[in-house]
This record gives sequence, C-alpha cells and structure tokens, in this order.
Amino acid sequence: MGVARRPSGQWRARVIGADGRERAAHFPTKTLAKRWETEQLAARNRGQFVDPSDTTTVVEYARIWAASRPHRPSTAYRTRAMIEKHIAPTPLAARRLVTVRPSEVQAWVTDRSSVMAPSTLRLLVGLLRSVFASAVLDRLVATTPVVRIKLPDSRRGRVVPLTIEQVQTLSENVAPRARAMIITQAGLGLRLGEILGLRVSDVNFLNRTVRIEFQRDRETMGLVAPKTPRSRRTIPLPRVVADALAAHLSEYSPAADGGIFTGDRGKPYMHTYVHAKIIQPAVKASGLPGGTTTHDLRHHFASVLLQAGESVVAVAEYLGHENATLVLSTYGHLMLNSEDRMRQAIDEAWAPKLGAAAL
Repeated sequence: MGVARRPSGQWRARVIGADGRERAAHFPTKTLAKRWETEQLAARNRGQFVDPSDTTTVVEYARIWAASRPHRPSTAYRTRAMIEKHIAPTPLAARRLVTVRPSEVQAWVTDRSSVMAPSTLRLLVGLLRSVFASAVLDRLVATTPVVRIKLPDSRRGRVVPLTIEQVQTLSENVAPRARAMIITQAGLGLRLGEILGLRVSDVNFLNRTVRIEFQRDRETMGLVAPKTPRSRRTIPLPRVVADALAAHLSEYSPAADGGIFTGDRGKPYMHTYVHAKIIQPAVKASGLPGGTTTHDLRHHFASVLLQAGESVVAVAEYLGHENATLVLSTYGHLMLNSEDRMRQAIDEAWAPKLGAAAL
C-alpha cells in the first residue's frame, strides 16, 4: 500500500479495500496519486469505498436490479421491456457504472426524448435513478450521476373521449367474436388486463353487478391479482353490457379458466394480439384518431359518468383508482355544466341578501 513510481514514469497508488482486496490506479504525477490514495482511504474509513476497477456495466446491473425487485408481474414485464428497449441498445448500456457522468445521463435522456412521450420518459428516468441509487447502496458507485436532469415538458393535452357513436362504430369494425369485448370495456371502464381476465363467474346477471377479481398476465396468460388492492371492486352492470355479454356467451364458449373473451381456438386473447390484430385495424376502418387504444374505452366510460353528474369519488371507485385526484386531473374538464352550476350556486346563495337590499 502506498505510492511508488513505475519504470514507465507514471505513479502507482495502491490501497487495500474494505473487502481486503488491493486496488491500484496510475497517474502522471505523484500529487495526483497521493490525492487518490487519500480519497480512497477516507472512503474506506467511512464505509463508502468503491472499487474503481469494477467492470459491471449499466445494463448488467439494471437487469440484476430488475430481477431482484418484488414487482408485480405486469410491472416486472414493463420494467424489463424498458431496460431492453431504451437502455440496452444505447451507448449508456456498455458504460461501466463507476465511470458514468451526469452529462452522459443527460445525453441519454435527450436521445430518448426523441422516441418517447414525455410522461413515459419520466418513468424511464425514474427507473435509471432507482438503478443507480441501488448501486450506491451496493457500493458500486460513490454517488449517482442521475442528478439535475433536464426533462421535456410533460404536460398532457386534454383527454378527448370517444363518443357513443365512435365506440359503436369501433365495435362494428371488429370481428363478431370481439364485439362484446369492446362494449363491455366501454361500459365498465376496465383496464385491458381486467377485461381479458373477466370470467363468467364474475358476472352476476341477476343482481346486475360485475366483480373484478383478476387480470390476465401478459406473459403467462394466467389470472393474477389486479393492479392494486382498490382494483378489486364491484361495478354495476348496465343493460347494454349485460345484453352484449349474454349474446356473446350464447355463441362463444369461455376459456378453461372461465375467461369470457377468447380467440378462435378458445384460448384467452394475448394483450399484443388485441392491440395489433383487433383494435388497430378497427381504428383505421372506423376513421378514429391513429393513437386510439383500448385505454380510450376507459376514458369514454369515465366521461359518460361525469357528464351525467356522477360524483368524482364514485367514478374513481368504478375505475379502481386509489383516490379521486387522478380522475379530477384527467377528466375534470369533462364535467358537464360545471361553470353553470357554479354561477347558479353563488347567485342562489346571494339572492336573499340582494333582494333585501333592493327593498
């Protein structure tokens, strides 16, 4: 351990790490070598020693981190997909963790902003931030380089929900086997995984209710718990949905696990199949905006209820949200005649006083 000059003229500094292994680094001057030695010894004494020769790359550690997280299946799938699609193919992936600089992270973020929506990019940056935070705890890096990152404006445009006529047209442009699925998702506000996981036993035609107990896993295609505890919920069954489901079940047999919506072979639809083979062709045939997805059927459901005067809290419960905040921020502008109701409430409250003054 110490600083010594090499035959090449460079200065080598050596320290023994907290794990008992020797680390060395070479510098052009003795001063730089001594400074490095001092910094490494101080870090070792603080329990923050980092091996500068560690070869673990960003993508290697990101995969290790993702595999160790107690994620739900859907979240685990999305996390792996982000790593493989937006980290693995980029120059950042092959960089050693200990060498990554904040400027490199910013360059990566700027590059990704050209191919991702701002809201999705924020999720991706949050993922990388968590990866490096874990690397700090594992003493692979001293500090995280994911700091002071400039992100593009992520303000979302207002939701423009599909009309009744548009949903009806969409349902008419899918295969007969999938029509009830469109009506059911629009009439119950279900997530795609929830509609694919809906079983015959979840529908109570007598009491006119639907119980959401499971969702369909996008990888295993098995039935798993819904997104959150609040996602387990009971939703009133509208007549239009009941009729569509009854007609569907009279013609098409459910899957082996009771799933209502299946393909030609009687197996549950895959998420990707619904998007690529059912929704996208029907969207094009219906003349709907190109970015229309199954999630727009959920927007339609919320907008219909809010415009009918249903409470925000009730809509949040039907959608399976933890609270009403997201409903207000996403759909508040759709609440019918809210401005008229506000004017009327103030005028009626002040009417007695104004009437007395006039007398």
